[in-house]
Amino acid sequence: MKIFTKKRMALATGLLVAGAVALVLVKRGGEPEVPPLKYRFAAVDTGSITHTVTATGTINPVALINVGSQVSGTVVELKADFNDRVKKGQVLLKLDPTIFNAQVGQARASLAANQASLRLAQAKYERNQQLLAQNFVSSLALDESRRELDVARANLLLAKAQVDRAQADLDNSVIRSPIDGVVIKRTIDLGQTVAASFNTPNLFQIARDLTKMQIDTSVSEADVGALKDGLPGRFVVDAYPNREFNAVMRQFRLAPNVVQNVVTYNVVLDVDNQDELLKPGMTAQVRLVTDTRPKALRIPTAALRFRLSDEELEKERKRAKDGNKDDRNAAVKTVAATPAAAQDDDLALQDRSETARLFKVYKLDARNQPQQVDVRIGLSNFRYTEIVSGDLKPGERIITRSLQPNQGM
Repeated sequence: MKIFTKKRMALATGLLVAGAVALVLVKRGGEPEVPPLKYRFAAVDTGSITHTVTATGTINPVALINVGSQVSGTVVELKADFNDRVKKGQVLLKLDPTIFNAQVGQARASLAANQASLRLAQAKYERNQQLLAQNFVSSLALDESRRELDVARANLLLAKAQVDRAQADLDNSVIRSPIDGVVIKRTIDLGQTVAASFNTPNLFQIARDLTKMQIDTSVSEADVGALKDGLPGRFVVDAYPNREFNAVMRQFRLAPNVVQNVVTYNVVLDVDNQDELLKPGMTAQVRLVTDTRPKALRIPTAALRFRLSDEELEKERKRAKDGNKDDRNAAVKTVAATPAAAQDDDLALQDRSETARLFKVYKLDARNQPQQVDVRIGLSNFRYTEIVSGDLKPGERIITRSLQPNQGM
């Protein structure tokens, strides 16, 4: 009885195993096996794309005045310091006026002497006129007296000019602010000697208005074609890493800056700094918005850089050969027409011609196999690229890279 029971149990187990194997075989025969996924992908979707030009610049006051001295001397009074707000005409410092007062006195004395000489020459000339009428002197004597009178008049003019110059030097010994603003820099101290013999020393640096700032940026020559006055921009500074500030492009300056054969241009942006958080000299990372698409069919820009390996390309050719010959020929023509620009790593700013906008990308079919799609791109940045034409629909899976090392890039 026990032997019979064991046989029945063995028979039942065998039937179950055979049924399971048959079920697996039937399932395999009814549905094709899907190979494992070898690629990283992203879904084609619809969204916003913004094209920007990035640049690095320095925040500066709109008007920055260097205050110097035309005369030399020793500082005896210092009436302005760093960060002081000053008014136009306000005294910043005074130089020792002793020498300048002496020069003014000397010039005035010379003026008085020349005035006396002029009076004497005038009297001599008038007397010679009377004597000549009475034939007591010759006409030559009258001419000499006239020359002396002219020389005396010229010497008087020279003496007046010397007085004006000496007075100007005395006035220039008092340094005044030329504008309303804030003292950004001071390079002089009390008791220091100012030497203006060879060049004009910069004593103070005054910013006109710190509530209105500007950013002087260096933009690459490849990006200037998309720039125009009035473009909006945003920027960040290291002092406030979690905050973005607004800016507006004001001016594109034509003078190029060439450093080691790299050409850049200075682009000036206006910044509203009412709260005075931004300080002169800060480094700004700027993004200028040149164009935007609010509802664009887009793919990741990384998908434009994906390429199949040689082995995968061979498999793709075999599948195309087994499928439709015409489609294979069209694919070969498209591959041959694909521009060299498609091989570049940086594709964010490729906009040289219509041909340069043609690319090939790969989407995944139902069996996780790559399928080549020829597309024409539009607006692009480092994250997304607009699809203008091509057999792509929202929700389809587009390959961005291979999961196997050293492939797909």
